[in-house]
Amino acid sequence: MQTLILPGYSASNKEWVDDVVKNLKVEGTIRPFYWMHWTDENSKFDAKQKAGLIAKHIRGDKVNIIAKSLGTLIVGYLWQIIPTQIEKVVFCGIPVKDITSEELEIVKRCISQMNDKIIVLQNVNDPHGTFEEVKDLGNIRMTSRDDHTYPFFDKFNEFLN
Repeated sequence: MQTLILPGYSASNKEWVDDVVKNLKVEGTIRPFYWMHWTDENSKFDAKQKAGLIAKHIRGDKVNIIAKSLGTLIVGYLWQIIPTQIEKVVFCGIPVKDITSEELEIVKRCISQMNDKIIVLQNVNDPHGTFEEVKDLGNIRMTSRDDHTYPFFDKFNEFLN
């Protein structure tokens, strides 16, 4: 089993990825992702392309995924490609203000089709999408923070184990 850590777009997410890796207590391999555009300003970020590359690299293995912000869209695309390989997913902070309505539909479809294999943590006043803006997408749990930070490592471990 692999556990993928898919961060958001901003380079500030590197610290979040490192903190998740440090605090995650799961069996198998933990695979953090660091986006190229964080260090190479000429690198283009395409969520659908990232999903295709990730699907190729996991080569049929079962995966759990923790995704934050734009990483949730990548999981939506992964769900279209390799649904039978995805075991459990934790979404943190769906960025409804930063994605198109078509992209939001991809995320929404993923949530609805995964049923009890997914939890979504959304801060009450996340500047990229408040709890009110996402509460109807399904299986959303409100958290008390007013930012786009998701340090809920105990919840990640509890759900994935």
